[in-house]
Amino acid sequence: MSEFLKTFDKINDAQLRSAVKTLGKLLGNIIKTHAGHDVYIAVEKLRKGFINLRKDNNQIKHDQLIRYIEKLDPKTLKNVIRSFSKYFALVNVAEEAYQHINRTDRLKSGFDSWEGSFDQTLRDCNASNIDDSKLQELINSLHYAPVFTAHPTEAKRRSKLEAMRRIFNTILELQRYKGQSIKREELIEELQAEILILWRTDEVRLKKPTVIDEVENGLYYFRTSLFKSIPEVYKDMEKAIKRVYHTDNIKVPSFIKFGSWIGGDRDGNPFVTPDITREAVYMHAETAIHEYMRRAQNLSTILTHSLELTRPSNQFLESSKRDEIYLTNAFKNTTQDFAKEPYRRKFKIIRYRLDQRLKVINQLKNNSQPQAEHAYESEKELLDDLYVIRDSLISDNDLILSDFGLNDFIRLVETFGFHLVNLDIREESTNHTNAISDVLNVSLQIDYASMDEKSRINELEKFIKSDINLNQVYDKLDEASKKVIDVFTVMTRLRNEISVNAFGNYVISMTHHASHVFEVLALAKLCGLVNNVNGKLESSIQVTPLFETIDDLTRIEEILEDLFSNNTYNSLIGHYKDTKLQEVMLGYSDSCKDGGILSSSWSLYKAQLQVLDISKKYKIECRLFHGRGGTVGRGGGPTHNAILAQPNGTVRGMIKITEQGEVLSYKYGLPQSASYELELALSGLMKASKHLVVDEAIPINNFEDMMSSMSLMGEKKYRDLTDDKPGIMDYFYEATPVQELAELNIGSRPSHRKQTNRSKYSIRAIPWVFGWSLSRHTLPAWYGLGTALNKIVSENPSNMDNLKSMYTEWPFFSVLLDNIQMALSKSDIGIAKDYAQLVQNKEAAKDIIADIETEYNSTVSTLLEIVGSDELLAENTKLSLSLKRRQPYLDPLNYIQVMLLQKHRKISGEDTVNFDPLLRTIHAIAIGMKNTG
Repeated sequence: MSEFLKTFDKINDAQLRSAVKTLGKLLGNIIKTHAGHDVYIAVEKLRKGFINLRKDNNQIKHDQLIRYIEKLDPKTLKNVIRSFSKYFALVNVAEEAYQHINRTDRLKSGFDSWEGSFDQTLRDCNASNIDDSKLQELINSLHYAPVFTAHPTEAKRRSKLEAMRRIFNTILELQRYKGQSIKREELIEELQAEILILWRTDEVRLKKPTVIDEVENGLYYFRTSLFKSIPEVYKDMEKAIKRVYHTDNIKVPSFIKFGSWIGGDRDGNPFVTPDITREAVYMHAETAIHEYMRRAQNLSTILTHSLELTRPSNQFLESSKRDEIYLTNAFKNTTQDFAKEPYRRKFKIIRYRLDQRLKVINQLKNNSQPQAEHAYESEKELLDDLYVIRDSLISDNDLILSDFGLNDFIRLVETFGFHLVNLDIREESTNHTNAISDVLNVSLQIDYASMDEKSRINELEKFIKSDINLNQVYDKLDEASKKVIDVFTVMTRLRNEISVNAFGNYVISMTHHASHVFEVLALAKLCGLVNNVNGKLESSIQVTPLFETIDDLTRIEEILEDLFSNNTYNSLIGHYKDTKLQEVMLGYSDSCKDGGILSSSWSLYKAQLQVLDISKKYKIECRLFHGRGGTVGRGGGPTHNAILAQPNGTVRGMIKITEQGEVLSYKYGLPQSASYELELALSGLMKASKHLVVDEAIPINNFEDMMSSMSLMGEKKYRDLTDDKPGIMDYFYEATPVQELAELNIGSRPSHRKQTNRSKYSIRAIPWVFGWSLSRHTLPAWYGLGTALNKIVSENPSNMDNLKSMYTEWPFFSVLLDNIQMALSKSDIGIAKDYAQLVQNKEAAKDIIADIETEYNSTVSTLLEIVGSDELLAENTKLSLSLKRRQPYLDPLNYIQVMLLQKHRKISGEDTVNFDPLLRTIHAIAIGMKNTG
């Protein structure tokens, strides 16, 4: 970043600090009035005390603050925790607001648009000799699919999200009216009222959310944000193309398609039943239709053309003629309503037919026979009506009026259809194996479990081609098998009832063999999703193998070879445009938990290259589905940079990425944030896909060999700690609040695969990362790096220069180290040592925390030498300032949490005193750190 832009960011940060100061003052007023002066004094003492402690790490002052915390009565303590929690919520929304203000101010001031903007990306394309036709080819290749997931550590309630949205808008208004004291006083009063509402709103749920609650939470982002931002993103892209390429001839198709796992992710969540999946799909459909009805109503008040003053196209008049069968029902009073206003009349009919579609959905929900013959049968029918209106306006020289909401409406229908999202189904491979074993035993008396891999595939192939159907076997199956098979039945039904796009792919977690994919196809065949039509197999389901462990990632080529070389499977691969398309999912979370950040990152990198090679061999297009989490320890980090860091040639216009529940509110909670995040992702996708239309030089270096060596070194160090270190799992459970996390009502999914033992493999990746993060270790995101870096340099001192070259020249390595810098900045070994005091085995804890501290110090010092800085995140001014702003406020919460954990764990029965404030510290620290799980 240039010094000029750094200065610009610092000016913006000064404005942000001023806004945070104002918000803090208003929050202080609320605390004094509604929690009491004693609470306010306690908050201020801790706030100032820990700020001073950051400046001067004085042990006497430290001990005094700890003793002060210990003397606080339970009610005061609870309100102190709430105060810090509300402060973080306000800081988060202020940062979002001023990031938006910063971007708009830069554009208004005539400065270059930000890195990752459409303008910057298109200029880059232009400079790469991508002309108009090649740009059109590049844009036509794009397919961006963010997939929303629920999250066991997502703690933000919708009521709070609404309050945050209002505060965000008020902050923007304050900036708009700077210098106008009367208006600003009114806005300050509004802020005071909003902060009071925030204070009165409990941040902790009173009951655990159901899966349907989580579905509803996911839909919130569509209703309040994405329905507004999606059309804006396309318009921004079109305007940028016109500015850079000076043409209107380049067309932008609707290539953003949203997916979801909420209501379809059965892996480890017994509450995601077939009935829940069915209800989720109906909710998706209803959400889309309600928005379309609102848009149709709005446009009927805008396009008020009179037949006396306009000439609709012949196609429009023919469409209106066909609409006459709807008139009696659509116009309750008289069929002559809007008789002289053709577009208003058309939108009235559109709204009527959409309302009938809603009626059908409600009837289906109640298992009634649909009785609404005028309902739209598909999104294509609706789009045909909208296209004919648009074309009619254009034919009458009213092109400009199509931008008054009609084009936005079309974009939404093209994007969301009648299904809103493609709901992926995810299930663990063992459940399919058990179910198909049962089916084969019942139908053919075959002992599938005893077969080897080759025999299993042969048997499954025969079954897929057979005439055996569900009615012949269902009643004889055990209940567990029925539960697995019922999902396929629901998929068959809802594809017919709602849309063929209602479901996305069927994801198999823990895919270890090719037979795991054939098992799903065999079960799908049983339920009518795979059919033998005139001797030719046809599939209505596409299966995505998910590779999660280090071992599975190393075997990815072998497994795909077994699939692609099989004629039966090859004939069942779906098509995208004119090419066979296979989706492959890569699991960041579990691979990082398994082998550490270096091994995970490098295994994922190599796996992508192997997928590319095997796909080319069989002339199959492959879409990579990146199962990234919100944190570095789960593959998180800025999406734009992450896409650019993928191996050369592996991003081929298409990418699918999970958007974890914990980051949804930050990325999609506001239309402005959603537009920005989508623009960054799409620009990254375009840059990474340029090789499709122009030849790009591939750097030749020996970086890969060094990375392979460091990966092994880092994995060994990580496994020495997390697999082999005596007492490590007791340390994890006792030096983090992971045990208590399960009691916080923030997710429907259990935190463990198996509750019976303390093993690394029984706990899920999300709570694994969450526990280490809350206790300020954050070790999954960096542990092992320092050892690897130092060993590679000790082998050959010139490797330090090579590492520096890797950082400056190789996007993969630079993004990896930058993300690790962020994780290290959130660590605090001093605080982690306090958590270590909670471990019963003091000797083991002392040994483990000493090991962690040594690796931390080694990692920081060597990393800083490589990046050429004196401190972490020196090149990321905004993030660095944000983290520094939070640290003194996180510190007291961590110390309070340690104290409460200690007290709570000493009580054998129900803890009515400490448990509630303890759960609030988990929530507050998560908000303060922003991405923790």
